[in-house]
Amino acid sequence: MSGRLPRITGKQLVRSLTKTGFLVKRIEGSHYILQKQFPEGTVTIPVPVHAGKVIKPGLMNHILRKARLSPEELHRFL
Repeated sequence: MSGRLPRITGKQLVRSLTKTGFLVKRIEGSHYILQKQFPEGTVTIPVPVHAGKVIKPGLMNHILRKARLSPEELHRFL
């Protein structure tokens, strides 16, 4: 599998992150706030969910780093 970032919407990313164990804690406007407990502590990730808009590569990289996922791992949960 390639290491390329997927071009997906916020809604698709939220769905994929919940499959990896993140929980939607709340929704604030157009942002979903997801959390997951790791041994080192809780990780909180805000994900913008704007109707049909694709998440830009810089933000996708930031979210994947915080979620401790590689692009390959994310592809498995799409």
